[in-house]
Order: sequence, then C-alpha cells, then structure tokens
Amino acid sequence: VQLVESGGGLVQAGGSLRLSCATSGITFDDYAVGWFRQAPGKKREAVSCISLNDNNTYYQDSVQGRFSVSADSARDMVYLQMNNLKPEDTAVYYCAATWMAVSTYVPRVTTEYDYWGQGTRVTVST
Repeated sequence: VQLVESGGGLVQAGGSLRLSCATSGITFDDYAVGWFRQAPGKKREAVSCISLNDNNTYYQDSVQGRFSVSADSARDMVYLQMNNLKPEDTAVYYCAATWMAVSTYVPRVTTEYDYWGQGTRVTVST
C-alpha cells in the first residue's frame, strides 16, 4: 500500500488549498481514508475521514463547513478541499488508509489506520 500526499504550501488566512492523496495497493471500495494533521508540539489529530464504499464522512468540529473530503474511485484519489484557512490550520497533513467492514462508523482515530503517507506541509499566514 502506498499513499502519496500533495498540494500543501503557504497560503494567506482566508485562502484555499486542495490536498490530494494518491492511493495504490488497496481495493478502493474496501477502505477508509483519513486526513490527519500534526502541528508542532501537538498530537496528530483527525481532520476529515471518508469511507470509500459509501462516502460516509467525518469532520472535526473546527473544520466543519470549511473543509470537504471527496474521493475519485476512477483515479484512486482522495482529496481534501480546504477553504477559509486559518493560521491554526498550519500543520503537516497526512493521508492514511485502513481496511474496513461495511459500517456506518467512519474510522477517525490514528490507531485505527494502518497505512500512512509521508505528509504535506500546510502553512497559513496572517
């Protein structure tokens, strides 16, 4: 399994970025993919996660209404559209994947995920 993130960068507060996660080695519909982030000195936290078989989603409260997760099964890609970015969104963003049985629950805890990308840095300036 390989996950490769892209799309990070430097953006001003209020701006937008779209992160991409290229997946390989997974049966797309059998997995959940999560976007996590880790700021300096803080624990890694789930930002948004999606179950790929039914597109159920989870969002952290602080990004609800600003971020949107989506998946393209034809391209084996998962995206995180981030709008109205704030300085507190500054972090390294990671894409992660885990096999999941059919369920309404969307995995959202770091220990629930087995495969991780290398991360892409997002910096939001004031």
